[in-house]
Amino acid sequence: MITVIEQAAQARLVATAPKVESVPVTLCYDRADPFAVRMAFPAPATLEGVEVSWTFSRELLESGLDRPSGCGDVRVRPYDGERTTIEFHAVEGVAIVLMLTAELHRFLERAATVVPPGLEHLYLDMDHSLAELMRDSC
Repeated sequence: MITVIEQAAQARLVATAPKVESVPVTLCYDRADPFAVRMAFPAPATLEGVEVSWTFSRELLESGLDRPSGCGDVRVRPYDGERTTIEFHAVEGVAIVLMLTAELHRFLERAATVVPPGLEHLYLDMDHSLAELMRDSC
């Protein structure tokens, strides 16, 4: 049984200059963290020169395909009929990427085969999570 979905995708990094760079990203969904998705950017695409991953709500990504969503570090909104904007807000600044909406839909459909939306709570391992929390607090 598949418990992790990874999908390579292309993102267009919107810079302040008039150029837009295409960068590969990896979208990841793991049943062990059923409410979240992860987007990883390779080292050459980051200011620090190391891979950077952002983890945010699967529900945020899904709702952002149809309407502006999010008010925190990650915001998602439709750009046009074919693309979606994802903004990543950090102390260092804001990174804005454009992705094909169809690619994001395909990723979310694949994730839904691992954990159907609305049933995430059934896949939480509360005993493990509590043990991790207690271990980290000592």
